[in-house]
Amino acid sequence: MLLTGFSTFVWLLYMVMLALAVIALFMAATAREDAYRAADKQKKSFWLIILGITVAVNLFVPILFLQLAGAVASIVFLVDVRPALRAVSGGGGRRGGSSSDGPYGPYNGGR
Repeated sequence: MLLTGFSTFVWLLYMVMLALAVIALFMAATAREDAYRAADKQKKSFWLIILGITVAVNLFVPILFLQLAGAVASIVFLVDVRPALRAVSGGGGRRGGSSSDGPYGPYNGGR
């Protein structure tokens, strides 16, 4: 009974790590190449390779150490790199702004 519960927990942990890696890989693939340079982060190809290996390890290699290393890489991408890319790209960082807002604040039409 206890062993069944533990194996279910470990399976759920593996699924969460796989989902995290897939989401990070998708977000890395959809970001623009020049945003990586502008945010002063590693190249897009670097993140695609690291996160692609992470997805492959989570799918095909049941070695917990490698999966945890991939989870760390996914978390670093999602917590550090992605917000920097969004800030550089101007994607969704402002809430409550209007359509007349420019890059330096609201545009008032020269008034």
